[in-house]
Amino acid sequence: MSANAPEPRPAGRHVYCLCAEWCGVCREWRARFDALAAAHPQEHFVWVDVDAQEAVLDILDIETFPVLLIADGATPLFCGPVQPTGPVVERLLQGLQQPAAGVDPAARQLLDLLRAR
Repeated sequence: MSANAPEPRPAGRHVYCLCAEWCGVCREWRARFDALAAAHPQEHFVWVDVDAQEAVLDILDIETFPVLLIADGATPLFCGPVQPTGPVVERLLQGLQQPAAGVDPAARQLLDLLRAR
């Protein structure tokens, strides 16, 4: 592999959590999100501060936090706000084997942006 070639992306689903540093709910949720990441080493959990990644807000109109984007490779499986509790996200991860009905069309564009980072 040449020095300029990008690292290959690891297999497994990616779980992106879109939050804001100024949001108290997000700050409280961060520790639980990190615990979920530790409990699911086969998944790739990524914390995204929307204020640091302003292009996210150009793609997706976020009305409430946290918002999860779960993807399998280049396929968005789920994109939307979730109740910030471990059991809710656990159930979502366990039951999500294919794209959820009505996945926001902007999810693919958002996923492309996040994968390019």
